[in-house]
Amino acid sequence: MHLPPRIILVEPSHPGNIGASARAMKTMGLADLTLVAPGEFPSAEATARASGADDVLARARVVATLSEAIADCGFIVGASARPRSLPWPTVDPRACARSVRAQAAATPVALLFGPEHSGLTNEDLGRCHQLVNIPANPEYASLNLAMAVQVLCYELRMAYVDGSPVTEEREAPPASAEELEGLHRHLDTVLSAAGFLNPDHPRQLKLRLRRIFNRSQLDRNEVNILRGMLAALDPARHGGAGGRG
Repeated sequence: MHLPPRIILVEPSHPGNIGASARAMKTMGLADLTLVAPGEFPSAEATARASGADDVLARARVVATLSEAIADCGFIVGASARPRSLPWPTVDPRACARSVRAQAAATPVALLFGPEHSGLTNEDLGRCHQLVNIPANPEYASLNLAMAVQVLCYELRMAYVDGSPVTEEREAPPASAEELEGLHRHLDTVLSAAGFLNPDHPRQLKLRLRRIFNRSQLDRNEVNILRGMLAALDPARHGGAGGRG
């Protein structure tokens, strides 16, 4: 049986890291790999570094954008090694694994890993409900991509092997990333029409709004309620400029 989390490598530049990540996944019982705009794939080097995890590579899905990779996911975790100017809910790998196990019972879950040299962008983080940071030697806190994947996959396996009961009652399924994007597009439209968003400097405020909603982990019913409120409050509704995106 394969463990459910989806591992997503965002713009990996080195094919060897793709193969080594596939190997790390297979050793811990994960098989769902998605690559967002990889620099080189398929690749003989990726296959060589996979060391027998060829089946994980063969099933890997390649997409052009992060939106495609996470569209159906209701819980998204981003791996981040560096501090951010805007604080984000951050946990260690063990707590992350427990969260993933709890959420995976109700919705597809994804773990995002950014490019080798730059990591996830702030826009990528805006799609995440939680960040995970791997504690390391502060004098040399440098894990390569495949090492980070291995650490997270190990903790995920241990969370499932532990077998302690996980219960989380919800009256509706968690909102998917695609549904949340629709909410944010709708919110941007209404706030811009109301003059609340400064069109010259909207990004920081929009990122803060994303953080508020991601922390709430909205379900599908709640997204529909919020969009209904936005439609009623839209100052442009009589002119037809508002509405859902």
